[in-house]
Amino acid sequence: MFRGSFTLTLDEKGRLALPARYREFLLSDCQGHLICTIDLHDPCLLLYPLAEWEEIEEKLKRLSSLNPQERRLQRVLLGNATDCDMDKNGRILLPAPLRQHAGLSKGIRLVGQLNKFEIWDETAWHERLAADIALEQAQAGDVELSERLQDFAL
Repeated sequence: MFRGSFTLTLDEKGRLALPARYREFLLSDCQGHLICTIDLHDPCLLLYPLAEWEEIEEKLKRLSSLNPQERRLQRVLLGNATDCDMDKNGRILLPAPLRQHAGLSKGIRLVGQLNKFEIWDETAWHERLAADIALEQAQAGDVELSERLQDFAL
């Protein structure tokens, strides 16, 4: 499982060195083969180990290509999905169109999300985090929580 957040640097070729603590796992779990695609709701990228991505592909395969909403989801996720193989130095190349979508600059934030990573521009990450905290504080007590969130405790 991936957790924590890491400040990383994107090099001039668009490569990102993954944290050393995950490299061995990624090599044994998926031979360093990862899939990167865009996030539908936030200006970030999603990075999956191959096995995790294959589960998503199975779910996408079950959607109807005749339903316009389901077809759009397939088009966006699959159309932007890119193979990213980890090199011997633990780096992956993020293609220019994906970097542009997320507005990535040199400073990157890699955020563990259990079965995947989110890749954010460092500035955008801090802005989103501050906005999420402010929204949570403003809505405290004013929002109806889903049943799962009502039972969620830390």
